[in-house]
Amino acid sequence: MGRIILRLDRVMADRKIGLNELAEKVGVANVNLSKLKNGRISAIRFSTLIAICEALDCQPGDLLEYAKDEEAPEEQS
Repeated sequence: MGRIILRLDRVMADRKIGLNELAEKVGVANVNLSKLKNGRISAIRFSTLIAICEALDCQPGDLLEYAKDEEAPEEQS
């Protein structure tokens, strides 16, 4: 089975926005947003995804990427 790779860190860097600023705009605790940024989550609410997309002016596909097992990076396990 493949996996989903989170690209929040890349989009944040492109938009030049820090974790604290994004957490405030989205209304999510810094620790939860940090877990999301580092790929340490197993689920995300659509409402959170919508808020992140609105704050970063992006699409969900900019934040999420599907990779087959043989293409998935080791650190995302």
